[in-house]
Amino acid sequence: MLTLPHPTFDANASAGDKNLGDLPEWDLSDLYTSEDAPELARDLKWLQTACAGFATDYEGRLDQLTAAEMLDCIHRDEAISNIAGRIMSYAGLRYHQLTTDGGRTKFLSDCQEKITNYTTPLVFFSLELNRLEEGALETLYSENADLARYRPVIRRIRAMKPHQLSDELEKFLHDLGVVGDAWERLFDETIAGLSFSVDGETLSIEGTLNLLTEQDRAKRAAAAHELARVFGENIRIFSRVHNTAAKEKEVIDRWRKMPTAQTGRHLSNDVEPEVVEALRDAVVAAYPKLSHRYYELKRKWLGLDKMQVWDRNAPLPIEDTKTVDWASARETVMQAYSGFDPRMGELAAPFFDKGWIDAAVKPGKAPGAFAHPTVTNVHPYVMLNYLGKPRDVMTLAHELGHGVHQVLAADQGELLSSTPLTLAETASVFGEMLTFRKMLEGAGTDLERKVLLAGKVEDMINTVVRQIAFYDFECKLHAARRKGELTPDDINALWMSVQGESLGPAFEFMPGYETFWAYIPHFVHSPFYVYAYAFGDGLVNALYAVYEENPEGFQDKYFSMLKAGGSLHHKELLAPFGLDASDPKFWDKGLSMISGFIDELEAMEA
Repeated sequence: MLTLPHPTFDANASAGDKNLGDLPEWDLSDLYTSEDAPELARDLKWLQTACAGFATDYEGRLDQLTAAEMLDCIHRDEAISNIAGRIMSYAGLRYHQLTTDGGRTKFLSDCQEKITNYTTPLVFFSLELNRLEEGALETLYSENADLARYRPVIRRIRAMKPHQLSDELEKFLHDLGVVGDAWERLFDETIAGLSFSVDGETLSIEGTLNLLTEQDRAKRAAAAHELARVFGENIRIFSRVHNTAAKEKEVIDRWRKMPTAQTGRHLSNDVEPEVVEALRDAVVAAYPKLSHRYYELKRKWLGLDKMQVWDRNAPLPIEDTKTVDWASARETVMQAYSGFDPRMGELAAPFFDKGWIDAAVKPGKAPGAFAHPTVTNVHPYVMLNYLGKPRDVMTLAHELGHGVHQVLAADQGELLSSTPLTLAETASVFGEMLTFRKMLEGAGTDLERKVLLAGKVEDMINTVVRQIAFYDFECKLHAARRKGELTPDDINALWMSVQGESLGPAFEFMPGYETFWAYIPHFVHSPFYVYAYAFGDGLVNALYAVYEENPEGFQDKYFSMLKAGGSLHHKELLAPFGLDASDPKFWDKGLSMISGFIDELEAMEA
């Protein structure tokens, strides 16, 4: 039952643009002060003893426990999860700051191996829990209200019952987990170590991807071609990582009798497969009225016969491409959060003031952005690669939303605070929407409004259309891998099979774009994670429509939803808002908001 926190899936630093201002850097001392901190050594020793003691006290007798004893058992498991999570959060965050540093890599690997070894004796817990009769559990719940509070997490564990292996095999797979982690680290280190040269300047992957949003089309084209060149040179490494990760998953899924490669993700997300498929089908059916329609507008705005991949996130010709410094980004997001509810601003402020954000682009730093919840008695940490683009402001709003959500859910405790990925994106996407609406209110001219609307539509297409295309790519990749080894050309072809369909006829694709699957971390770290973004966007669009229609009392209901963490199913969380994600029409409601923005943009052209 041990749970470890994971990123949700993100002195002034000297790197980055000097015009951005003082970019914050993590202060990890709230976890540990150093690798050699006596507190860390103490916690590792405690963990080893606690795990051994837990197994001695409970293995083979879970079915004999009284309600009070079962509650004590769960509390002890929760304490173990807390200390293990604290250690791995510290090791993982230090690693993400500098993935190319051998010492940090070794420290992370050593911590992972120790914790895996220490916690192997705990594997029995979920296995024995799944062997209990449902009636016996219900009796225990009825006898102890504090124990009944853990019903949701026990229900999610027991959902794995049909896929459970023998005790010996489960322990074997637990121990083998560190091998799979090694492939993830190979991916991270390879990505972070890549070097790109554009117009004589040497850049990291973040800096090069950032050029795809430059006003200068020649600069964008040069960056895209350079990305393709470097990905091509390294494609065999990326292909090997994907082949191995997909094969490992196929073997485990086959032994567990998982009906599809996606089943494990649906179970961990506590979401029904038919709900995900309804989402996927609704988005794919909407491609023509969303991405195809928007990109045709953008093609005309850019004055092109055909758009290339380096035009997808290009600024509009009318757009002011000024750099947004850190202080301005902070003010924009904080005004939006506080304007929705002062409590939201109060929860967000410490992230800026207490070293909970690492913002600068630095050599060797992991790409992308995330919010890591760490453990419930510390606080989350947010990672950005801030370059002063308007999209970076929205990324700050997004990750800060995760952070606020994680702070609010922490009172649920280690086992119930963790939110399924589908719901974990709710507060982040809502934070983006609040920030966008605040900026839209401040638009002084129709031109400003057009630029803001276009930027929001692009972000929503990236969140919904692009992520569902990613999901389809993964489905195809894992299905194909079950039939045999995939060459780089095989994977390239699968990637291209979803690109034209999702982006539409406004595009043509340069040679080399077929390798752009290589840098997406979710495919390696969290297979099928990506549909959670589309789920979250659709959910938030529906929520925001409710907020606009009936704002009175909305904030309190919203805060209650975030505070629930993982203690409630999505049906229970959405019921107070009159929403139901299992209704296929629910997704159409969310997608209609994107379509409505495009309607407004088209009307501006009339």
